[in-house]
Amino acid sequence: MSQKNNRAVFGLISLVVVFFIVLIMFSVYTVKVFKDSDKSALDFSESDGDTIAVIEVDGVIMESKKTVELLHQAEKDKNLKAIILRINSPGGAVAPTQEIYNEVRRIDKDKPVFSSFGSISASGGYYLGAATRKICALPGTITGSIGVIMQFMDLSKLYKWALVNPQVIKAGRYKDIGQPNRALNEEEKALMDKMIETVHSQFVTDVLKTRKDKIKGDINDHAQGQIFSGEGAFKLGLVDELSSLWGCARNIHTDLKLAGEMNIKYIKKKKKMKLIDYLSGIEEVSTTLKEVLATLRSPTLMFK
Repeated sequence: MSQKNNRAVFGLISLVVVFFIVLIMFSVYTVKVFKDSDKSALDFSESDGDTIAVIEVDGVIMESKKTVELLHQAEKDKNLKAIILRINSPGGAVAPTQEIYNEVRRIDKDKPVFSSFGSISASGGYYLGAATRKICALPGTITGSIGVIMQFMDLSKLYKWALVNPQVIKAGRYKDIGQPNRALNEEEKALMDKMIETVHSQFVTDVLKTRKDKIKGDINDHAQGQIFSGEGAFKLGLVDELSSLWGCARNIHTDLKLAGEMNIKYIKKKKKMKLIDYLSGIEEVSTTLKEVLATLRSPTLMFK
């Protein structure tokens, strides 16, 4: 097969892959919208007792706006006596994770904030848990992974095979660090290592702000990116309590001496399925795909 035909086949396969990515992301978004709509009736519990808010943090953390808005909503509601972050996340981008962390720390000064870990609450997920005054986890929860990662792709050999010769015009010695048309040189690797170490230090420092007297042993021994079960994290002082969301809420209700029976309320943004929302959803998926493709060219610093 000629090189021209090879390039044609490669291009066709790439288009098919992109199409399926768009299709899958659109399907996931549609299912999520209907799921959230169906669950709206479950978001509000009726009780004469004091109420504990539950805010869910699901999936990879790539933005902070939604979670922060829900935190503000719960903060302003005088009927809500405490907040539980229900975290089920493998981590995410550094900046939005730190933004949520800072808001949790601020709100906790006036209204107590706790966290309950689901199946996984690692890296950035654990970072958010560390912002709260108590962490609850299941024995089998996957947690820990206190570390930072940034990945680059060297596609130079693929470009050579495809007869593609990218031309880079830059102003600034390091402006093209991480571009896929070449590998990092030693100087660039050292520069990136220094930045990663700085952010890792920020992670450890923020964990110690709330858990300095709780962690057993040297935090640096537990912050090398390794993961732990909920039970293992509990033994190391990375987790405070082994319990489910409801067990955690019952204990909070008792510890805070709240009135009446234990009562939780899921805080969610209501979604109405209008045509404009449908079209907005398509635009959001398109934007997400562009961000994914952009990440290949300019990787994001991740707690993951």
